[in-house]
Amino acid sequence: MSSEPWGRVDEAGTVYVRTADGEQVVGSWQAGSPEEALAYFERKYDGLVVEIELLERRVQTTDLSAKDATAAIDHIRHQVDEHHVVGDLDTLRKRLDKLTSNVEARREERRAAKAVQADEARQAKEALVTEAEELAASEQWRAAGERLRALVDTWKGLPRLDRRTDDELWHRFSHARSAFSKRRKAHFAALDAQRETARQTKEKLVAEAESLSDSADWGPTAARYRELMAEWKAAGRAQREAEDDLWNRFRGAQDVFFQARSQVFAERDAEQRENLTRKEELVVEAEKLLPISDLKSARAAFRTVNERWEAIGHVPRDARARIEGRLHAVERALQEAEETEWRRTNPEARARAQGLTGQLQDAVDKLRGQIDAARAAGNNAKADKLAKELEGRQALLDQALKGLEEFGG
Repeated sequence: MSSEPWGRVDEAGTVYVRTADGEQVVGSWQAGSPEEALAYFERKYDGLVVEIELLERRVQTTDLSAKDATAAIDHIRHQVDEHHVVGDLDTLRKRLDKLTSNVEARREERRAAKAVQADEARQAKEALVTEAEELAASEQWRAAGERLRALVDTWKGLPRLDRRTDDELWHRFSHARSAFSKRRKAHFAALDAQRETARQTKEKLVAEAESLSDSADWGPTAARYRELMAEWKAAGRAQREAEDDLWNRFRGAQDVFFQARSQVFAERDAEQRENLTRKEELVVEAEKLLPISDLKSARAAFRTVNERWEAIGHVPRDARARIEGRLHAVERALQEAEETEWRRTNPEARARAQGLTGQLQDAVDKLRGQIDAARAAGNNAKADKLAKELEGRQALLDQALKGLEEFGG
């Protein structure tokens, strides 16, 4: 019988390995000498050592998952526990125990990192929700809309949270976007209505301007064109395409008239120089009205100036823009003062604004009562639906109240 430090072979050919718990049977060997038997099982032991070393390196240097690492450890441990090798099995078990601890430590590190990542994602999404809720009240329609779209893209790039938290945050985020969209839609609907009214008004102004374009009644027609211009400015802007087309027609009609008038007066060059002197005196008189402090007297004085101006006739072409520009500056200042006064004192506009505000306030009060009644009856679904309708009505009421403030109450 022969023996080695970690194993021996008895006379029957049975191979044993020494462990801390005593000798364990490794297997049977009948084909050769005891030395060959021990060498064979020692090579198998060396193979286990190599497997453990490779696994240790993988755990240390790669992103091997804890699940796969544990499965590999269990596989090697099973081979060690079967005692089918000869060598220091207790040391192998200790190495496997240490490796198991390392894997578990890495598992905990990954869990902690994942928890940190989830917390960071939650904070990031909460920040997106907060910003979206702030933007929901913005009136910077284009900038806020673009920013909300950018927030959606950012949200999509963040990892999902637990289902409940993610759903709650998304609900708030989506609600903020919907609220902004509803307000923007209401704003542009009102703006479209205003522009349509302006378009209809300007259509009438253009029709009159075109009907006057062939008039030879120079003074009154020129005065009427100035009145039409004032009405044009007071009408507000129409839709861009319609605005440009209407303006071109309006200016074209005026150009036809004033060009015809210029041709008729072409032979009056001699007296136009005298007219220029007289109009310069009128401009000086008109400019003394500025700044306007008494609109009524300024209007009367300017009307007188304007009447005398029209009675004089044309001035030389190269001086016309300069002299008329000075008078038009006074006229524009007067028109602006008139528009300001009109907006401040117009009883019909104030009455319409007050009436609309009253109707909206009644609607808001009615909805609130219906919501309270629904909740009292336990019908929360109906109450929530009415609450959404209340948001839209309240937004319109706020807008109407803002408009009413322009009339001084």
